[in-house]
Amino acid sequence: MHQWYQLEPEAVLQHLEVEADQGLSLEEVNCRQQQYGANELIEQPAKSPWRMIWEQLTASTILILLAAAAISALLGDLKDTVAILAIVILTTLIGFNQEYRTSQAIAALKKLSVPKVRVCRGGEYQEISALALVPGDILLLEAGNLVPADGRLLESVNLRIQEATLTGEAAAVDKQTAALSGSDLPLADRLNMVYRGTMVTYGRGRAVVTATGMNTELGRIAHLVQIVEPEPTPLQQRLDGLGQRLVMAVLLLTAIIFALGVLRGEPLQLMFLTAVSIAVGVVPEGLPAIVTIALAMGAQRMLHQQALIRNLPAVETLGSVTVIGTDKTGTLTANQMTVTRMLSAEQLTAPSSLLSPAGETAASPEALKTLNCCGEALWSGEQSNLDSTPLLLLAMALCNDAVIADNGCPDQSLGDPTEVALGLWAAQAGFLKTEWEQWLPRVAEIPFDANRRRMTTLHRLPNGGYLVFTKGAVATVLEQSSQIWGRSESLDAVWRHSIEAANHQLAQQGSRVLGVAVRGLPVLPDAIEPALIEQNSQFLGLVALADPLRPEAETAVHTCRAAGIRVVMITGDQPLVAQQIAQQLGMADQALCFTGADLHSLSIDELASKAAAISVYARVSPEQKLTIVQALQTQGEIVAMTGDGVNDAPALRQADIGIAMGNSGTDVAKEAADMVLLNDNFATIVAAVAEGRVIYDNIRKCIKYLLGGNSAEIWIMLLAPILGMPLPLLPIQILWVNLLSDGLPALALSIEPAEQDVMQRPPRPPDESIFANGMGWDIFWIGLTIGLVALAAGYPSWRQASYGHWQTMLFTILTFSETLIVLALRSDRRSLIQLGLGTNRPLLGAVILTLFLQLAVIYLPGLQDLFQTASLSLSELGLSLLVSSSVFWLLELRKGIWQRGRPTDHPAEG
Repeated sequence: MHQWYQLEPEAVLQHLEVEADQGLSLEEVNCRQQQYGANELIEQPAKSPWRMIWEQLTASTILILLAAAAISALLGDLKDTVAILAIVILTTLIGFNQEYRTSQAIAALKKLSVPKVRVCRGGEYQEISALALVPGDILLLEAGNLVPADGRLLESVNLRIQEATLTGEAAAVDKQTAALSGSDLPLADRLNMVYRGTMVTYGRGRAVVTATGMNTELGRIAHLVQIVEPEPTPLQQRLDGLGQRLVMAVLLLTAIIFALGVLRGEPLQLMFLTAVSIAVGVVPEGLPAIVTIALAMGAQRMLHQQALIRNLPAVETLGSVTVIGTDKTGTLTANQMTVTRMLSAEQLTAPSSLLSPAGETAASPEALKTLNCCGEALWSGEQSNLDSTPLLLLAMALCNDAVIADNGCPDQSLGDPTEVALGLWAAQAGFLKTEWEQWLPRVAEIPFDANRRRMTTLHRLPNGGYLVFTKGAVATVLEQSSQIWGRSESLDAVWRHSIEAANHQLAQQGSRVLGVAVRGLPVLPDAIEPALIEQNSQFLGLVALADPLRPEAETAVHTCRAAGIRVVMITGDQPLVAQQIAQQLGMADQALCFTGADLHSLSIDELASKAAAISVYARVSPEQKLTIVQALQTQGEIVAMTGDGVNDAPALRQADIGIAMGNSGTDVAKEAADMVLLNDNFATIVAAVAEGRVIYDNIRKCIKYLLGGNSAEIWIMLLAPILGMPLPLLPIQILWVNLLSDGLPALALSIEPAEQDVMQRPPRPPDESIFANGMGWDIFWIGLTIGLVALAAGYPSWRQASYGHWQTMLFTILTFSETLIVLALRSDRRSLIQLGLGTNRPLLGAVILTLFLQLAVIYLPGLQDLFQTASLSLSELGLSLLVSSSVFWLLELRKGIWQRGRPTDHPAEG
C-alpha cells in the first residue's frame, strides 16, 4: 500500500497514471470502475437470521427452559408450558436484536456518502455522483463540502478541513501540498491528505483520489465494525454458568429421588412424575423473565436520567465496569473551541498578570469610537493613551471570515471553529462583526496560508486612512512587529522573549495560541503584498483558545474513581492537550501518556502489561483504539468506551459496553453503542453505573430467593424418605410453590431500591462467581433450615397417621417460609424495620396476595380437590405461620450481629 503523503504531487499523479489538468478519460474511468467498484461502503455477508436464532436457542439456560417446557407438557400443565415458551421467545428475540445492530452501524456509515461531487474528466470539470468516483479522479474541494473519498492534495488555497469525527481533533486542520517525511504518520499529521467523511470548513483545493469505498479510512472503520464480535456480558456469562450447574443438579437429584422412592415401594409412575416435578422445581424458570423485566425497568429508569439503552444486558454490564475508556473531544470537552485567555499589550508588559483569565479586563467600544480614528494616530504616539484591549477585540472580530450569529449562538454561527470562537468572544464584549464592518469596512485582505501562518485584513477608517489587522501563529506575527502597542521603544529581544515565554506557558496548558498585531496606513500601496502591508506592525496581544471541559466532567470522573472505576482517555488529539485535560480532571496522579507511535511497536500482550499505568492515549488511530480496548480486556477488565466520532465505532463495538453521545455523536457511534447519552453529559454515566450495580444486586437477591426456596423443596424430598416418611409433596404441589415463588414476589424483589453503599464500593471482580460473598452458603442453609423446620413441625401429624394433614402442613410451611424470607432478603445488612415496609410496596402487596392464595388452596373445596389438601385447624395454621417465620428471624438476627460488629464511624451500608 502506497504512503501517498510521502510522495510529491507529481509522483502521485504518475503512480495513478493521470494528468492534473486533464483528469481521466471516459474509457479509463469505465476500466477503473470495473477494477475498484462503486465508491460505497459494502456490507459483508452477515449471519442469517436463522443461524442467529439457533445460537440463541442452544444457550444452556434456554435449553433448561425448553426441557422444563417439555416436562410440563408431559405433566399435562399447558399453562406452565405456554408461559415457559413465552420466556424462551422473549429471551431469544433480545439476543437476536443485539446481533442485528451490526448491520445498522454499517447503514449509518453509508449516510456519510456525498451524493454529488465536481471532478475533472477529459479536460473538463463536471458534476457526478460520488458513487462514480474512482482512484485517479481529480477532485475539486470547496468550503462546505464533505470529502467523498480519500485523496492526495495537489493544490491548497487556505484549505482547512474539520477532521474531528475521524481523528478526534476539535480544531480544523490547515492543509498543504508538500510531501511529508516519516513512516506511519497518524492521520491527523498527514497534512497533505484528505479523507472521506471529513468537512471542508475554509478555502479551496484540488486532490487526486487515492482510495474509494471500503479502501478508504472510513471504509476500514466500517470493516472493523463488521468483524468485531460482541462478547457476552458479565451477567450473561454468570447466568450461563448457573444454567450449566443447574443441568448437572437436575440430573443428579432426579436420579436420587427417583431411586429412593422406588426402593421404598412407591408406585413407579408416581415417582417418575415426582422426579420430573423436582426437575422443574430445581430450575427457576421465572428467572430469565425476572432478569429481562429487571433490565427493562432499569432501562426505563435510565431513560428518565437521559441515558438510552439500546441493548438490555448492557444495563447490568454498567455495574461491572472497571475501566471507562473515554474520548476527549465532545465527551470530556465541549467540542467547541473557546477563548480561554486574552493577554493585551498591557498585560504582556506587566509580568505579574501574564495569565489573567479571559474577560477579566472590561472592553469599551465607545473608547475606540470616540478616538480620532485616522491612520495618523497609529504612528503619532496618540495610541499610548488608549488601552489595547478594544483594538485586540476589534481585531478578533474583523480579521475573521466566520459568520457570527447576532444572538451569539455558537450553533448558528458558521465558519472555521477557531474563527467562530474569536468572533463570539469579541461579540460578547460588544464587538459584533456585522456592526463594526459597517463602520470599518474591509477593503482588502491577505488570506491565511500554511507558509506564512497568518491572515491580514485591511479596513478603511471613517476619517481617512486604514487599519491593518494581522492574526496568526505567534512567531510569525512577532516577525512582522516592530513595537508593542502603547510603548514607544522598539520590540527588542527582551520583549520578544517575554511574549514567547507567555506563548510557551499557554501552549503547555494545552491551548492553541494566536498573536494579534495592528498597523495604520495613510494610503493603500499599489500592490497588496505581505511584505508591504504586514511589516512594522504593533503587537496587540495574545489570544489562547481551547476546547473547554464540560462543567460536570470533573465531578463525574472523581465519582468514578471513588467507586473504584479507572477513567482512561483515548483520543486522536495532541499528547500535550490530552495530558493537560487529564490532569485538570484528576484522572490520575501522574497522567502517563502513550502516543500512537508508541503503540505501533507493541503487541496486544505487551500493551496489556503496561496498560495499568497508562491514563492517556493520544494521537491514536481507530485500529489502535480497538487494540487498547482489547489489551484492557486481556487483563480481565470490564471496559466501557465512550465516544461520539466515526473513529470510535470499532472500539465501541469491541468494548463490554459502548457509550455514545446523543447530541454531538455521529450516527455511526450511536448505532455501534450499547447506550446513548441523550444529554451528552458524562455525569449521566455515573448514574447509569449506579443503576447497573443496583440491578445486579437485585438479580443476585432474586437468585438467592429462588434457589433458596427451591433447595428447600429438594431437602424435604430427600430427607423425608431417609427419615422413613412417605412422599411429602405431590407433583402439583411442587409446581404450585414454584409458581408462587417464581411469580410476583420475585418480580417485586427485582425492583428493590438501591443499597446505600452502591457507589462506595469497588467494582466486583470480572471473574467473580454469581454465588460469591457467601451467597452459595446462604442458599444451602436457608433451604436446609426450611426443610428441617417443615419436617419437624409436621412430625406429630405424621405420627398420628394423619397423612393428609401432614402433607398439607408441609406444603403450607414451605409456601409461607418462601413468602416470608423474601422480606428479609431485601438487604444483606439492613433490617426490615430499617428499610421500612413501605419502601417496596409492590413486594409487600405480592407477599399478602401470595399468603391469601395459599389459604385459598387449603380451604376452598374446588382447590382442595385439585391440590389434594386438607383443611388445617386454627392451631395448625398458627403453628405453620409461626414455624414459617423462623428463617426470616434468623436472617434478621444475622443482620443485627453484623451491625453490632461494624465500626461506628463507617457509613451505613445498604
